[in-house]
Amino acid sequence: MLQAQLTIDPAHRVAPVRRRTFGTFVEHLGRCVYTGIYEPGHPTADAEGFRGDVLALTRELGVTTVRYPGGNFVSGYRWEDGVGPRERRPRRLDLAWHSTETNEIGVDEFVRWSRLAGLEPMMAVNLGTRGVAEAVDLLEYCNIPSGTTLSDLRVAGGAKEPHDIRMWCLGNEMDGPWQIGHKTAHEYGRLAAETARAMRMVDPGLELVACGSSGSSMPTFGSWETTVLEETYDLVDHISCHAYYEEKDGDLGGFLACATDMEHFISTVVSIADQVGARLGSGKKISVSFDEWNIWYLSRHQSAPPPPDWPVAPPLLEDHYHLADAVAFGGLLVTLLRHSDRVAAACLAQLVNVIAPIMTEPGGRAWRQTTFHPFAQAARYASGDVLLTEPVGPSYETGEFGQVPVLHAVATHDDRFTTVFAVNRSVTEPLELELDTRALGAVRIAEATTLTHEDVYARNTADDPERVAPRPNTSHRSDPARIVLPPVSWNVIRLARS
Repeated sequence: MLQAQLTIDPAHRVAPVRRRTFGTFVEHLGRCVYTGIYEPGHPTADAEGFRGDVLALTRELGVTTVRYPGGNFVSGYRWEDGVGPRERRPRRLDLAWHSTETNEIGVDEFVRWSRLAGLEPMMAVNLGTRGVAEAVDLLEYCNIPSGTTLSDLRVAGGAKEPHDIRMWCLGNEMDGPWQIGHKTAHEYGRLAAETARAMRMVDPGLELVACGSSGSSMPTFGSWETTVLEETYDLVDHISCHAYYEEKDGDLGGFLACATDMEHFISTVVSIADQVGARLGSGKKISVSFDEWNIWYLSRHQSAPPPPDWPVAPPLLEDHYHLADAVAFGGLLVTLLRHSDRVAAACLAQLVNVIAPIMTEPGGRAWRQTTFHPFAQAARYASGDVLLTEPVGPSYETGEFGQVPVLHAVATHDDRFTTVFAVNRSVTEPLELELDTRALGAVRIAEATTLTHEDVYARNTADDPERVAPRPNTSHRSDPARIVLPPVSWNVIRLARS
């Protein structure tokens, strides 16, 4: 059996746990909105057509913020199409996903759904086919109480109180040639600066996110961030990162270590931001908004033909996740928490049906994918402060990332509990983890759960929704605290004061 040690000391504080780490993403893409969060006539739907079963699972998931309406979709979106009486709203071609957008759900409905779910909305503006004026118009519509044409339009539509959206994304993935209105770094940086400056004239207290690279493998990665931040540094608060991962060529060990790339991505972007700030003589620190991340089998999507004609809400990007996906996913969560000093927000992309932790049947059932469980447990149990933890133990060789530790872990600490989130990346070997808890005083393992399965490719389905779910791990012992982590597993260990 492999062995590893983890020292837990509350004096080694990284940062407070940021609740916005547990954000998600709702885009007008496939069945995320239609037959996802919204389906009039569904047995659980409320008077507005929102699915009650999805709302309940969203609350259980522990989501705190939700980014909307895209994603690639936003770069061709006219927000005005989604306000006013539904029967008068235009149907439009969505070029991003080769679909027809009915606009049954728009800004007001999204905000009402967010409030029902208990979430903070995070809005993206279209800087692909539109610009400064349209972004300021949307801000006025959303945040001004009344007394102007656009704010009164919102009031007339039934939203008497302002939406008061505080966090805004200045476009989406503008570095990507697939993006409608794709721009060079200089073109985008100037437009983002102009938009930010105008939006702050309306509300100086907004939090604004500039587009960073849509992946660390982009040929412009690094130079993009440098140029964009040189234009926007004093006008924005965050720069975005986006990353998706999948198992490639049957390399399960390498896939389980994909968080290594996320670590590199975050560290590099932070270094670039600090370098730009130093060169500009600014004492301000730019944070990271990792507002798209997930396991996504992108290669399958890229090889698939576009939908025929222009369908409404076709099933797109509906990956069905297995145990190994959930464990790799858990490793990404660990990394986001470990970087809580600079990662101010993160959005799991997406919430329902589209590469999502929640799946639905039109008119039928909703269930939890395997990836639902690590997210829900981290959102529920991560509290207080993130602690600096450096595992000591074996490593293994991967083709893509070189030598990586078998154990990937983080701990959080509050007045009642210290919680360890740990991934055993070994494909074949259990790992005995010893926790050095001397700095915590007298503690005991109050609870331990493990997400694993004898078949690493086991999935949950509507007929078997609990096939892969956290189970109690009874292998733990105290004094010293020890627990056995099965191969390919996500583990949560809760330490309570004795």
